[in-house]
Amino acid sequence: MKILLLEDDRETRENIERLLGEAGHVVDAVTTGQDAMFHATDGEYAVLILDRMVPGLAGLPALKALRAAGVRTPALFLTAMNGVEDRVEGLEAGADDYLAKPFAASELLARVNALARRPPIAEVTTVLVVADLVLDRVKRTVVRAGQRIDLQPQELKLLEYMMLHAGEVVTRAMLLENVWSFHFDPRTNVIESHMSRLRGKVDRDFPRDLIQTVRGAGYRIDAD
Repeated sequence: MKILLLEDDRETRENIERLLGEAGHVVDAVTTGQDAMFHATDGEYAVLILDRMVPGLAGLPALKALRAAGVRTPALFLTAMNGVEDRVEGLEAGADDYLAKPFAASELLARVNALARRPPIAEVTTVLVVADLVLDRVKRTVVRAGQRIDLQPQELKLLEYMMLHAGEVVTRAMLLENVWSFHFDPRTNVIESHMSRLRGKVDRDFPRDLIQTVRGAGYRIDAD
């Protein structure tokens, strides 16, 4: 199986690559969290093995970002940070297992094999496409007809929710709860104002309006 390894220490990295290779696995090794995120979003790996302490973007925030982007590949933290609070923090960040350094080779192999045997989680789409509009949920970018569209964080979250429900009518209550986390209606024009700004960026200067108002019901982004 194919495994992604994030480890910046050369000796440790080479030892793990050799161990996994002798067990018949294919290993892609990287040394930074940024590179780990780039590779992991391909969704081709059976297991991620991540060190928490690497230069630049560390393993913990890298995994958090991957989980937020919908990447559900089983992940094992392999790290010298082995306190109880460290392990709890790692598991809460989205890790499926936690192994402290120094480690026994046989235990690492057993844990990796156990993670790979877990039933697969339904694949989560990381790139949303509606007509000529493309939203990359990992890079947090929006492009329409090849033209980059810059959105504020809440506008991006609003568009993402609508694209996930493309072709469906989304009500005010759905938007308040899922985009703003309001479980009550504050009776403000927050949705209308954000929707107006979003339309101005997504539909302006394009021959076709994708975002539509459904009178008396809510909004819809046209999937046809």
